[in-house]
Amino acid sequence: MKRAVVTGGGSAGHVIPALPVIEALQAKGCEVSFIGSDSGLEERLVTPLGTPFFSVRTGKLRRYFSLANLTDALRIPIGILQAFFILGRVRPDVVFSKGGFVAFPVVFAAWLRRIPVVAHESDLTPGLANRLSLPFVATLCVSFEGTRVASRRVVHTGTPIRDALLHGDPDRGFDRAGLPGERPMLVVVGGSLGAQRLNEITRAALPGLTETFGVLHVCGAGHLDPDLENTPGYVQREFVSDGWGDILATAAVVVSRSGANALHELLALGKPNLLVPLPTTASRGDQIENAAYAVERGFSTVLPEADLTPETLVATTRDVLDTLEAWRTRLAEFRAPDATALIVAELDTAARSP
Repeated sequence: MKRAVVTGGGSAGHVIPALPVIEALQAKGCEVSFIGSDSGLEERLVTPLGTPFFSVRTGKLRRYFSLANLTDALRIPIGILQAFFILGRVRPDVVFSKGGFVAFPVVFAAWLRRIPVVAHESDLTPGLANRLSLPFVATLCVSFEGTRVASRRVVHTGTPIRDALLHGDPDRGFDRAGLPGERPMLVVVGGSLGAQRLNEITRAALPGLTETFGVLHVCGAGHLDPDLENTPGYVQREFVSDGWGDILATAAVVVSRSGANALHELLALGKPNLLVPLPTTASRGDQIENAAYAVERGFSTVLPEADLTPETLVATTRDVLDTLEAWRTRLAEFRAPDATALIVAELDTAARSP
């Protein structure tokens, strides 16, 4: 395998798990290029790896009626045509798709050029982009053993996790957080774009939370509350770009949405956690499914957003803290596959296939 193209995007969750795969391919001497959208999100994430970046026009794939569906539907054929010519110029041996609405035009263009495609699905059930891509995919790698799809080949690989995340240092983490570490650390994170409801309830619950915890709140870009600056025992950040592994190393308990990537990171790190999945009014229900998987196996506590109040947030986080050793014992049973190595092996196999 001399050359590979990686695609995916629309959100950080469709790019970040691809970064360890890109690094592993580059370490093997493979030339890797990335095809994403023209939003700038994917380019910012992959540029530090020295990966050539190409953008295509594409439309968001919605599950609901919107007039924007009409204009976006016209962008998809344009994106396919652009991807077709980019693939002709790069001439990869294989394409790796991480999903998201950016990926479908690239996957379809690769199929037109008879370039094998290996895709990865993070959630328990495939998202719309991967469902549309499946007929054109040689192998689908999945994070959850329970994922079942009608595809030529399905391989359980788990989710690629950045090496730096697995080697966080708590001393550096407390320094980065700006908290002294005198109390157990509660890390609250709502995803790369933040979570308005979770932010509101966390801030309303601060008097109770800070009685027990030092609280680091990752609230998302544009969601800082200037009135809460210098609140004792509370630090807010829009996002954490560097040192996220160090921050997580400090955490006694993590409160998080239950996106597949975030969930697998918490399980791989053995972090006692409280999941607040996005409700079906704001998603297709994939976070509810992911959370149910973790609860069934004894790895997580779940607080549905409908039941999320300042009182329930304080009470549930304290319950997790009070049973910390039991949670750590159960989480030690989680065995994460070496997802990056397994995916690279699938790419090698696909690239050699006739």
